[in-house]
Amino acid sequence: METTTNTTRTATWTLLALALSAFAIGMTEFISVGVMPLIVSDFGIRLSTAGLTVSVYAAGIMVGAPVLTAITSRYQRKTLLLAVMLTFIIGNLVTAIAPNFALLLVGRVIAALAHGLFMAVATVIAADVVSADKRASAIATMFTGLTVATVTGVPLGTFIAQHASWRLAFVFIAGLGVVALLANYWLVPNDLTQPAAPRRGAVLRLIREPRLLAGLIITALGYGASFPVYTYISAILRRMGFGAGISVILLLIYGIAVAIGNTLGGRLANRRPLQALSIMFAALTLVMIAMLFGLRYTGLGLALLLVMGLLAFMNVPGLQLFTMQVAEKRYPEDAPLASALNISAFNVGVMAGSFGGGQLLNHWGLLSTPIGGIILGAAALLLTLWLIRTDK
Repeated sequence: METTTNTTRTATWTLLALALSAFAIGMTEFISVGVMPLIVSDFGIRLSTAGLTVSVYAAGIMVGAPVLTAITSRYQRKTLLLAVMLTFIIGNLVTAIAPNFALLLVGRVIAALAHGLFMAVATVIAADVVSADKRASAIATMFTGLTVATVTGVPLGTFIAQHASWRLAFVFIAGLGVVALLANYWLVPNDLTQPAAPRRGAVLRLIREPRLLAGLIITALGYGASFPVYTYISAILRRMGFGAGISVILLLIYGIAVAIGNTLGGRLANRRPLQALSIMFAALTLVMIAMLFGLRYTGLGLALLLVMGLLAFMNVPGLQLFTMQVAEKRYPEDAPLASALNISAFNVGVMAGSFGGGQLLNHWGLLSTPIGGIILGAAALLLTLWLIRTDK
């Protein structure tokens, strides 16, 4: 009985440390969305150029998840986790002290590489410290840090930036990273199981599977559909006439909508993920179409932004579930790598959406950014319907 109690206590503290790390990492991913107008003012750059802080970060995660996971597969898990958090701290400090925009982007890439590897490492550790029948719940607990960061972290960082400076916001995130590093050092056990290294040729084997490849493309398209607008949400709120203080509150409400949507999406996609995803993509595309006209009006535009928040991450559980289902059916030994590839696909979507939104902004103005969401959302919907039709 005492051994079981000690094991449960160890798992609880380990998951707490991982969730704290996930909170810091989730906060830094989208903090630039809230502080983007301040970065524009400080460096004297265009708004679309400042949007690179989102797309470049996504590119770093895209590389960091599968590539660094494969390269570091033989390193001890706790040692690797500590190295990841140290790299994350360095990346945010580089961003905070950057004398020019180019070095700021370097700092973002360093933090993003740590982010991508953290997702893979932390998932393995969370699953290792609990019994087999509690692994899904343990992973969900670790991901709670990311959800809480979406709800509270980004508004908090934006508040710090607006009342002090955007540089202090990144110093604050680095400080959270230090606390998370210490928590991981003291609370994560040393005797973690070392996972098997991926088999040679696993990436090629996975992407040659048609349904898996289609799933990865849908992930990029569907998840990326909200980012042409979301990347510039602070600027859109300012255009609607909302001041800095109320914008922080609205970002908090937006984060709550995201958290609710993510929870609902998991329940809706439990049994038939593709069918659920098709409805989500259709709804998101319709919202984007309405935004082309509705963003011109304060009340209607704000309502549409909040509905977009509800739908933006609703597709995440279904997209991850479908990819894992295909991988476990065809190549079960490569399922962890398939998960890492899907994390990359999510960030391909972020990169494509934010970059595409920036190009639309440059050519046709801020209110044209929903066009990018319409294109990505409609493409995701069509490909999902094709998969449903060809499902055997």
